[in-house]
Amino acid sequence: MKRANSKYYVVWKGRQTGIFDSWISCKDQVDQFPQAEFLSFSTLEEAQQAFQSSYTNALERKRRPVVSHDNLPIADSLCVDASCRGNPGLMEYQCMHTTTRELIFREGPFPLGTNNIGEFLAVVKALAWLEENRKPYVIYTDSEIALKWLSEKKCQTKLVHQEEAKELWELIHWAEDWLKQHHYATRVLKWQTDLWGEIAADFNRK
Repeated sequence: MKRANSKYYVVWKGRQTGIFDSWISCKDQVDQFPQAEFLSFSTLEEAQQAFQSSYTNALERKRRPVVSHDNLPIADSLCVDASCRGNPGLMEYQCMHTTTRELIFREGPFPLGTNNIGEFLAVVKALAWLEENRKPYVIYTDSEIALKWLSEKKCQTKLVHQEEAKELWELIHWAEDWLKQHHYATRVLKWQTDLWGEIAADFNRK
């Protein structure tokens, strides 16, 4: 029997495709599968409708913000998010224009990382991108941890130094050094998920 408050998962590209009623069964199809395409849904009806469509269309529908009329996100802005399959696990992060959904950058996947690291790196890379391109946007993140680490100019992760995470640690050190060497005026704001729905850069995977 389907548990209350659990989700349904649609897999368009994986070892097997279809609709799955648990993250475990979905993970069996997509974990370490190259360029896997899958999303979660709250109801079976939503999952069935999505499966009849394409991954790209379903993802776009899920990214449309649900906004209040008196408190809207800044339209001309950037937003960032990360995805991690496991903790630690396969991790990637990306940045998009909040309104147009233009992909600004996408990094990874890295074989061993955490979601918090990805959120932090995404913010710093977005700051660097804005400085290089002389853009006046604000940045949205839905991660309190990323905002905390940003203010401390330090990635306070417990990830162990090992060969699998070597490239990621190099990026962490770059991000910390960048923050110490640059004075930026860009505002980095908390995305209000309760008001606006999932952040536009969300991977919609779990």
